Amino acid sequence: MDYQPSEEHLALQRTVREFARAELAPHTEQWDLAGALPVEIIHAMGDLGLFGLPFPEEWGGSGGDLLSLCLAIEEIGRVDQSVGITLSAGVGLGASPIYRFGTDEQRHRWLPDLLSGRALGAFGLTEPDGGSDAQATRTKAAPTDGGWTLNGAKAFITNSGTPITSVITLTAKTGADEVTSFIVPAKTPGRPPGSIVIVLT
Repeated sequence: MDYQPSEEHLALQRTVREFARAELAPHTEQWDLAGALPVEIIHAMGDLGLFGLPFPEEWGGSGGDLLSLCLAIEEIGRVDQSVGITLSAGVGLGASPIYRFGTDEQRHRWLPDLLSGRALGAFGLTEPDGGSDAQATRTKAAPTDGGWTLNGAKAFITNSGTPITSVITLTAKTGADEVTSFIVPAKTPGRPPGSIVIVLT
């Protein structure tokens, strides 16, 4: 495989570099001091097509490739690593699992907003006592009428807690040695002690 960037790749790289210098660079210090995620910048990156780069057009993507995404993340990260990782995680941890492993119904429900930058997807693996070792997951999932009950705790959920986080993919044990991923709408209410009920359609 040829990993040398094409003229199309280089044009994208220039576009994203100019965007980062014009739209990010003047504000990064202020954002860092405020500890704020600039949601308007996420929308602007969505308008530029960055969140949809490696996805097919039929799902709202640009039909690009992984190299295109890597170049975009690199150029955003040159100026602001926080915004760069938001793009990386939004695509790699948020939208990609739904695109690759979800049903068509789940793709239709979640991908249009995720690939356009109108929403962010989050990913919950890490737990307070288990780190990021998937086999050490203590969160459990049990089937209930029409769905699943998830009981446990997650920490450091990438891309969570923003005003535009729409969905969280998280892992839970469904058997002694079986870990399953679940798609959970971001505003799903919890029930003490730490459990949530989700209905999978």
